[in-house]
Amino acid sequence: MRTQRNDAWKRWAVFVAVAAALCMLLWAGWTLLKDSHVIDHVSSIQSDTAVTIGVPDAPSSIDIRTDDNPAIEQALLGNVYETLVSRGQDNSLTAGLAKQWDVSEDGLTYTFTLQSGLRFSNGHALDSSDVIWSLQQAVQQQYVGSEALDHLAEVANPDKDTVTITLSSPDPTLPRTLAGRAGIVYDEDASIDYAHQALGSGPFTVSEFRQGVSIALRGNDSYWGQAPASSQITLRYFADESSMVEALRNGEIDMALPLSAATAQSLSEDPTLMVATGESLNKTTLVFNNDADSILSDSQMRQAIRYLVDTAVIAQSQADASQELGGPIGPLDPGYEDLTDLFPHDTDKGASLASYFGTSYYGGGLRFVVQQQYAQLAATIASQIEQGGVPVNVEALAENDYQVRIDSRQFDLTLRTEDGDDSAAQYADPQSLSQYTDSQAQDQYKAAMAAPNDEEYQDGLRAFARTVSQDAASDWLYSCRTFVAAQPRLSGYATNMVDRWLPLSDIALS
Repeated sequence: MRTQRNDAWKRWAVFVAVAAALCMLLWAGWTLLKDSHVIDHVSSIQSDTAVTIGVPDAPSSIDIRTDDNPAIEQALLGNVYETLVSRGQDNSLTAGLAKQWDVSEDGLTYTFTLQSGLRFSNGHALDSSDVIWSLQQAVQQQYVGSEALDHLAEVANPDKDTVTITLSSPDPTLPRTLAGRAGIVYDEDASIDYAHQALGSGPFTVSEFRQGVSIALRGNDSYWGQAPASSQITLRYFADESSMVEALRNGEIDMALPLSAATAQSLSEDPTLMVATGESLNKTTLVFNNDADSILSDSQMRQAIRYLVDTAVIAQSQADASQELGGPIGPLDPGYEDLTDLFPHDTDKGASLASYFGTSYYGGGLRFVVQQQYAQLAATIASQIEQGGVPVNVEALAENDYQVRIDSRQFDLTLRTEDGDDSAAQYADPQSLSQYTDSQAQDQYKAAMAAPNDEEYQDGLRAFARTVSQDAASDWLYSCRTFVAAQPRLSGYATNMVDRWLPLSDIALS
């Protein structure tokens, strides 16, 4: 019996030892798997760093569908929400959620082929049915930007990776439209409060929105593309530029944008900071009043002004100027052509053209009405015009008084910084600020907008811009610059168009 008991104890001891060993192995294996998951989770973000960026103009919500505040688009488009088509830093169209697209010869059918492995940040698969639903919602619910989809006749998805869009008439701007809010693809199954939450397919998610204060973004662990360089980026909003600059100098934020030219100049003298410049879509224009009761309704007088104004000198002297312009289309816009040689500065030629008009035409002089921030530039332009014998009266007014004068059409010249990549369209619209009317230009613009493909569209825009410039509908002075200031350790940030869009995926601290 004793021997049997000893054998039993031995067998029990072996069992316990084996069981303990197995438990240890299982625990170790589970730990390795768990740790491996953690490692994978961390490695999906290139760098476990947090970056804070100072920006102005805080949005009151983050509902990119219904709130037209540009600050929402700047923060979320391309970062949290992605579009069917994307755009590069030169504003050219690039692959987005669609890796390619084709257009039929008649310009009526666009076929988009989606990228592989697309997912929303909640892990849901993104396929062609989500694209169809999103386009339908945009039109039916009249989301911001949906008015540009008015040519849509039918949308279909022959398979999960393909979307076809049929138009009622050609619209060569459709791919560009789908690079904006109208091209965002939403998750049909999402149930969120869009005013305070966001759910997209981009490299970031919104981890916190503090109204009027900040938007905190975290790397999207389910992102289908290349992981963002930083694990967290916070957009911190400032009520004024001076407090944003102070926060940058104190190290509270890593980058500040977009800055005024004067502030950027001041910061460029600080050896502890980096200041970079880029191209904006904005343009500063000397707008001519083409009304019948203005002397500038006469093309000869408009041409005289264009010869008298030295746009090259103006572009060189203005801190916010990127380059001289010669037409209504800027260097980042589709259809751009350098037209600066059409009216090279020539005081004698301008004076000769203007001499046809006696002093009775001028009254007390050309009515040059501007807002106060343009007073100095207006004085420079007036001086150049007066060298050709044309008297000019500059009036720099407060915003409300200025708007009254513009609305009542009591001006001959004014200065405007035109916002956006479609500002050329106003010269095909007789009801625009300049009230310029020319049947050839209007026909050319109409033909460009009905082109069956992008090549013919851009060729048409170039023809339109040349006609408008040769007829001196206005005097386009310069395209504007953007300014970014950052800590030296920060890299990967964009500089072009950051006043409109702010790609964050490559930004990181070294």
